[in-house]
Amino acid sequence: MSPDLSRRRLLAAATAAGAAAALAPAASATASTRTATTWRSAALVVHNARVLTGERHAPVHGAIAVGRDGRVLAVGPSAVVRRLAGRDTDVVDARRATVMSGIVDAHAHPLEAGARTLNPSLANESFTVGQLQEKLREFLTDSAGKEPDGWLVVEDWNPVGLPAGTETHHRILDALPTRRPIALLGSDAHNTWVNQRALDLAAITAATPDPAGGEIVHGADGSPTGLLKDTASDLVTRLIPEPDEAALLDVCAKALARAAAMGVTTFMDAAVSGDRLETYAGLARTGRLLQRIVPALRLSAEQTKDPAAALAYVRGLRKQYGEVAGLHFGTVKVFLDGVIEYPAQTAALLTPYLDGDGKPTDNRGDLYVTAAEYGRLATVLDRAGWQLHGHAIGDRAVRTALDGYEAALRANGRRGNRHTIAHLQLIHPDDFRRFGRLGVVACMQLQWAMRDVWTMDALLPYIGADRHRLLYPARSLQRYGAVLSGGSDWPVDPLGPWNQIRTAIDREGEVAEQGALYPELEGIDRSAALRMHTAGSAYQLRLEGRTGTLTPGKAADLVVLDRDVTRVPVKELSDTRVRLTLVGGKVVHELDSAVAKTLPTPTATPTRPASLAQMHGGRHDACGCTPVT
Repeated sequence: MSPDLSRRRLLAAATAAGAAAALAPAASATASTRTATTWRSAALVVHNARVLTGERHAPVHGAIAVGRDGRVLAVGPSAVVRRLAGRDTDVVDARRATVMSGIVDAHAHPLEAGARTLNPSLANESFTVGQLQEKLREFLTDSAGKEPDGWLVVEDWNPVGLPAGTETHHRILDALPTRRPIALLGSDAHNTWVNQRALDLAAITAATPDPAGGEIVHGADGSPTGLLKDTASDLVTRLIPEPDEAALLDVCAKALARAAAMGVTTFMDAAVSGDRLETYAGLARTGRLLQRIVPALRLSAEQTKDPAAALAYVRGLRKQYGEVAGLHFGTVKVFLDGVIEYPAQTAALLTPYLDGDGKPTDNRGDLYVTAAEYGRLATVLDRAGWQLHGHAIGDRAVRTALDGYEAALRANGRRGNRHTIAHLQLIHPDDFRRFGRLGVVACMQLQWAMRDVWTMDALLPYIGADRHRLLYPARSLQRYGAVLSGGSDWPVDPLGPWNQIRTAIDREGEVAEQGALYPELEGIDRSAALRMHTAGSAYQLRLEGRTGTLTPGKAADLVVLDRDVTRVPVKELSDTRVRLTLVGGKVVHELDSAVAKTLPTPTATPTRPASLAQMHGGRHDACGCTPVT
């Protein structure tokens, strides 16, 4: 059952002063500077709980009180904290479940998650060519009123979901009974597949040069195949009409409400442009911006080459939108490479990819920003107080980011801007210790750390067993003193923070198709997994003085859960439900709400093909993996 917030506990207000006196000696665990008037003004008391403050080695408390200023008023024994309730205080019985900081998602794209729902979706499923064409025919029929020129934009296309050896070519899409432009947007946000009509509208020909940070894939005859990687996708997607503003605000509001129902109280939106800031402003104006948002202002590869102009650009956006309530500026996003999985293979590696038979190729992926360029950019932004958030998947991109941050450190000294590298799928062991030494935060998406088609079929044969054992090296980074933070990269994967926490521990999660991914090497313990998704992420976002832990004076960004996440079996963490979510003391989710009733059992990853033969034709002698029977 959920807590009953409509029920009032009629406790004598006079008892609050006595409770305050009882709590006051334990100032470090409760509060030390509150007046008696403030103590009497508790807005909410949650008792009979296991309150995790999130501080290292802190005891588990029985209750928490929230003041009318939206801040944590006190934590302590239930019998004492309950006496802080007045006549109009909401009192919640947690039934011995966990109360803890809300999830701080340090790398996600929440507005993109909302916007994607405006288009039909392939749900990241795998198809034969015939099955894919049939599904697209259904979408065309459902939107027949858009003939002959309206775009068919399809979300969540699985770039590794076609049978082995199938060329991602516009001919497959051209065979459909339409002349409409078609764009299949990859679920990884790094690949787009379009038909010839879309190529024509974008004026993409054999002579079109690759844009900075992207690739137009060409066939043997030199003509574009219709597969566009990274920023090359922009050549087409910029032609797609923007959705209706009111509709966009509605779906984005629903996405944020869904996240609140899963316990997310803060997001870093990991690639924000001016138009998305306008959407956030619209949500704030209409009272639908539920979470704290740190917008990471995206710089293109070209912008990184002119640090002074880049600084002027982000300062301009902060000046324009800095007064929007709920937005916290100070972070800049740069893509250093692409993705590592076949067939894209745009992540930058120190040693080349292998072919499907395990033989070396001459492909080391794509590095979109050089170490010198990144160093100059980091130096200028660091000096001005901005934090860099670098997308780096491959070990060469990771080293490039570290080199850039080291250049800024040498030039400026330690300024505490907590520059960050996100994803960190592959890191050379020589670079582990550099994170702690340079003060670089490791932002990891550990729901990906499991054995499935992405890590096994689309990756193991192409990097080999030795590098494969280094994937997502969370424990190694922790051992060398790195601060770990957690992000979902939603909607690249469905949002499932509790399964995400579980997978950081057991490296398997609830939907792994082929088992755990080296938990004995890189799994972290439960307390570390909880901390990286709360206090660790708050530290990355430079919000640790406000959120990420539940100590008096900090914002009451908290969740009441349906179980004790410190004690249940690890496998049961995935099924955690959130009874109540508060942001700044304001209720943004209750379990019995309409949004909560639409939530399925939490799932951290999309449906993916189970057959190991689909990706590389059964050539497992080369990669060393064993087919599942």
